[in-house]
This record gives sequence, C-alpha cells and structure tokens, in this order.
Amino acid sequence: MDIQFELNGKSVQVDVPEDTPLLWAIRDHLGLTGTKFGCGIGMCGACTVHVNGRATRSCITPVSAVANSAVTTIEGIDPSHPLQAAWIKAQAPQCGYCQPGQIMQAVNLLEDFPDPSDEQINAVMSGNLCRCMAYIRIKEAIKLAAGEMQKEKADG
Repeated sequence: MDIQFELNGKSVQVDVPEDTPLLWAIRDHLGLTGTKFGCGIGMCGACTVHVNGRATRSCITPVSAVANSAVTTIEGIDPSHPLQAAWIKAQAPQCGYCQPGQIMQAVNLLEDFPDPSDEQINAVMSGNLCRCMAYIRIKEAIKLAAGEMQKEKADG
C-alpha cells in the first residue's frame, strides 16, 4: 500500500503494508537510521520521532497512522538547536544509542516547558531509558538548553 507523508520537510511515499511500524518505514525504506530500535513495545523511547510536532514512539505506530502527517526524525532537528550544543557541553552521550530518542523527547519538553523544573524534566523524560544511566547529564543538558533558549528569546 502506498502511504504518503512528510518526512523532515519533504514529501515521501512508501509502498509497505499499512501495519508496518513507522520505525521500519523510516529506517529500512527511507534510509534514515538515526531513529533506533530498542524494545519494540514503545517503552524505552529509543525510537522517538515527532508526528505533527509531538513525540511519538515509532516502533508501535503503524505507518498508516501517519498518512498525510508531518514526521520529524533526529535528522530533521536543526543542528543549531540549543539541545545539540548542550548535549555535548554536558557530555550527555555515553554509548549514544538512546540519544536520538532522548533529544526528540527533550525538544518536545522544551516546547511545552521553556523553563522546566526538575519534576517536569523527570516526568516528561521518564519514558526514555538510558542503559548508561546518563540521566543526570541529560537533565543538565536540558537545563543548559533551556537557559540558552531563554537567553536567545530575551536577546531577540
């Protein structure tokens, strides 16, 4: 079945069964491998993408559910987004496997809570698991990015 949607700002079409997980359409059929497979049941967050601007677990989302929608993967996040620099400054990545999903979730977090509290960060990020236990550095990166975004907003 041909399913059309927007991927990182470009119109794409995939010819796959409608129940194919979005993750596999993105990785195997469209060649974007930044989005990772973790658990396959939507519990770890490694496969997080944005669908119409909201964090979504692509391993449990059938590609048919995103027909005519806008999907953004880690490759579609602006490289100058403050989270990218903050992630490096806070040394958040260790093995790096969960990082695309962590960043995708954190982008939504900062859209919803521009100056997030620890409780808000913990609540929103709780569905994204990190085997390396880099949670303290991930939280630090989110706070650094929030501060930079607030500064940019005030300057701008």
